[in-house]
Amino acid sequence: QLQLVESGGGLVQPGGSLRLSCAASRFRRLRVYDIGWFRQAPGKEREGVSCISSSGDSTNYADSVKGRFTISRDNAKNTVYLQMNSLKPEDTAVYYCAAGVCRAMIVGEFGSWGQGTQVTVSS
Repeated sequence: QLQLVESGGGLVQPGGSLRLSCAASRFRRLRVYDIGWFRQAPGKEREGVSCISSSGDSTNYADSVKGRFTISRDNAKNTVYLQMNSLKPEDTAVYYCAAGVCRAMIVGEFGSWGQGTQVTVSS
């Protein structure tokens, strides 16, 4: 079974940057999966942030992060990245990666959720 592990979260000031990583267990090949990044802030529902197709040819972004976040993948390293620039306090959340279907970044269409990594944007 695919197991995903997120890393790279932390505390950053507004306007700063972070790069999140989503790694698959060494026994599974990430390259056959579409991978999505989601986030959940306290008291809010989990929402889709970005998604990348298995080949890397297609990407989706939520309107709230377009132009600031970039998703990419390195299948040789079995890892998907989320580069987050110009961070805002409203980006504060636990960020998760999961495998599924990128089409509409619907939470229910994704599985193999990681444990999440906390991102806090605050001065």
